[in-house]
Amino acid sequence: MVAEIILNSNAKQLNRVFDYKIPENLASKVKIGSRVFVQFSNRKNLDEGFVLAIKENSNYTLKEIVKVDETSYIEEDSILLAKWMAKRYFCNISDCIKLMLPPGTTTKVIENRVKEKNASFIYLKKDADEIEDQIDAKKIKSDKQIRALKFLMENDGVLFSDLEIFADVSRAVVNTLEKNGYVEIIEKQVDRNPFINKNIKPSPKLQLNEEQSNAYNTVCDALDDHLYSEFLLFGITGSRKNRSLFTTN
Repeated sequence: MVAEIILNSNAKQLNRVFDYKIPENLASKVKIGSRVFVQFSNRKNLDEGFVLAIKENSNYTLKEIVKVDETSYIEEDSILLAKWMAKRYFCNISDCIKLMLPPGTTTKVIENRVKEKNASFIYLKKDADEIEDQIDAKKIKSDKQIRALKFLMENDGVLFSDLEIFADVSRAVVNTLEKNGYVEIIEKQVDRNPFINKNIKPSPKLQLNEEQSNAYNTVCDALDDHLYSEFLLFGITGSRKNRSLFTTN
């Protein structure tokens, strides 16, 4: 199988696809939208690119894809959108693809990219009824362990940081519960949301002043009367409205 790849480059001469062979060990990982690394030309370092299409064969002698970033890819619909944007706005496809990537992950220097964040999640390993029976039988005596377990019985699969705050327990308490088979600790990747702390409020509906209302009503009246003509609109410099030509047709 062969992948058509667009390189992560601003150079106009590289704004085209290059064919690369998909090695057998990566066949199950490479798909349309995959972020891959390839050897391009005689460069020492690997170049990054995105798979735009996959086909059966190529007319060229091909190099192989070296590796795949399984944590980062673009949906196929987004690839189609990037192609449309590049054609519509006369820019590189790779530039359009970058607009669809999370902030901090577009730089070509991989070491400078925002790293994925991992966090510890705590899950119950025993049935809640069994744990309740052991608490009633005094097999679990520690108040802190009991607090942690009861919190997990109501909120299974929580971040350790949340358990630490709301149940007032330390990592040592959780480690003891894990050692005794009551809970399990699983490391998971946490998606970063750059807008999580931003409070974006919708702007209120703007009210037209007298001059704006007169201009708007004049255009509307012309449309109602089927009088199709041109209107020269004046506005404040920098507002993108100054001396605009408005045509009704």
